[in-house]
Amino acid sequence: MTPGTYTRLIRFLQEDLAISRASIDVAERVRSKEQWQRDQDPNSLPMVLWQYGLVTLEQLDKIFDWLAQAY
Repeated sequence: MTPGTYTRLIRFLQEDLAISRASIDVAERVRSKEQWQRDQDPNSLPMVLWQYGLVTLEQLDKIFDWLAQAY
């Protein structure tokens, strides 16, 4: 995922889905253990958010729809 797309994803999460910056920070810390995934797998951040109960399945669906349109 390009840095610009990642920035737009974060903005979408915060502005459209009202996911707190703290929740996003938690997911990013979990992902940092496997840093290579950020560039390789655009689904890793949404999946971590869901696995930790920080987003609902409905929100996860909206995130994947957004990602599909972003590419």
